[in-house]
Amino acid sequence: MPSPAADRRRTFLRGLIVAVAGGAFLAVTGAFGTSGAPFGPRLTYWVLVMVAGGLWGHLCGMMVGRFLDMDERPWLNIAAMTAIITGPLSVLVWAATGLFFAHRLYPLAALPQLIAPVLIVTAAVTTLNVFLGRARPVQTHAAPAAETVRPVRFLDRLPMKLRGATIRAVQAEDHYLRIHTDRGSDLILMRLSDAVDELEGLEGAQTHRSWWVAKDAVRGVERGDGRATLTLEGGLSAPVSRRYARMLRDADWW
Repeated sequence: MPSPAADRRRTFLRGLIVAVAGGAFLAVTGAFGTSGAPFGPRLTYWVLVMVAGGLWGHLCGMMVGRFLDMDERPWLNIAAMTAIITGPLSVLVWAATGLFFAHRLYPLAALPQLIAPVLIVTAAVTTLNVFLGRARPVQTHAAPAAETVRPVRFLDRLPMKLRGATIRAVQAEDHYLRIHTDRGSDLILMRLSDAVDELEGLEGAQTHRSWWVAKDAVRGVERGDGRATLTLEGGLSAPVSRRYARMLRDADWW
């Protein structure tokens, strides 16, 4: 199974491919009044604008992803992304269009006329990227008995008071992770995606964008309103995202 780091690289590459493909499509169709320009310059213009927009969109996606769960509310995510991307990107398109085709900046009065076309393209590309990039649940696995056991790298990050403890769950809290163990909990500075990489060697899975849970710690599951909550040893409760629930059921978590 690909690591979270590999998933991030693939997400970036996929967005770049979508941007280039979108630019080529807009150039071929002569979209938004560019059909009068020669094809070569037109293609260069659209690809450069789309790639620049894609890079800005990637940064916006990282920011929005901190506050909105793409798997739970994809359309809200799309609306937020489109709103954030459109304004600055309209300014970029205004400047690029004037410099590229007229070799000078267009009057500011032309800027409002670009907002609608930029909004349409942004919404379409964002929708495509959101649904192509919906997170796949990440599982970690204990090594089979017949294999040489590799050390679980994450264990080296445990604070001294938790060394040797059994990890029950890891919960993201802003820039920190709260490690829940049979000896209590503590915070470390780390991203959950990086932690999941290092938790390989322990049987567990992400149950939510902010949670990784050890399978052996699960003592029960509660369902309601289309969602599930895992009850862990020690009374801790861990949420399960709807998209993650199918994977967990297929893996016999309940």
